[in-house]
Amino acid sequence: MLSHALRVFREDLQAVFERDPAAKNVVEVVLAYPGLHAIWLHRIAHALLRAGVPIIPRLISHLNRFLTGIEIHPGATIGRRFFIDHGMGVVIGETAEIGDDCMLYQGVSLAIVHTHDVPRLRGTKRHPTLGNCVTVGAGAKLLGAITIGEGVIVGAGSIVTRDVPPHTTVVGTNRIVAERDPETGELRRVPDQQVRMSLPDPELELIRALHTRVRELEARLNALETRPGAVRDIRLEGRGEPVTVPPPDPARAFEERVRAMEGWKD
Repeated sequence: MLSHALRVFREDLQAVFERDPAAKNVVEVVLAYPGLHAIWLHRIAHALLRAGVPIIPRLISHLNRFLTGIEIHPGATIGRRFFIDHGMGVVIGETAEIGDDCMLYQGVSLAIVHTHDVPRLRGTKRHPTLGNCVTVGAGAKLLGAITIGEGVIVGAGSIVTRDVPPHTTVVGTNRIVAERDPETGELRRVPDQQVRMSLPDPELELIRALHTRVRELEARLNALETRPGAVRDIRLEGRGEPVTVPPPDPARAFEERVRAMEGWKD
């Protein structure tokens, strides 16, 4: 048991040198790499949680966040040779699963899709699963119980809410832009029309609805202004009684405008 733990810790340390060109020596990495500290503390907390130890795993997780700025729930399952570069603001949820040889940059969130029905989610799989050799760029948000395939690269700032096939590159909002041959490493661009998967945008839908309503009202107003004589039978949304509006008096309107400009009072 102890020998296995030490081997895993050594692999985590070696992963730093393999993925960070700024790593100079073992002493510096062990003393000054918060990403490595966060992983080691999590592995201790996770082992205690699996052993049935109460409270202590969460306290270690809380201390981990205080010391490193990285929040990893003790229940998260993390594979070997995992590396978090820079790390500040990384959040990994309770049911997240991360494969071997994965790498996260600062600001990454492996979180849930927001819902008001929290009791229904308790005890269920609600966080992402990452395959082996996945790289997630700075600030990316992976939301919900989705699966990110082996060898996927998630671009910085991306929002991913759907499964991503292996050996692809995803950017923006669920937009796959490239596929990589796992044998040759050759990249192939994915045609744009095959990959458009957008999140619903409530603000855009509201703007469109308002735009449609304004155009409808403009058309009705134009019809009223161009109708000769008195305006009759005005109805709003099919409700209300017919009314008669007398045509405006140009002379009276001009007089009222002059009085308003000069500050006169009746």
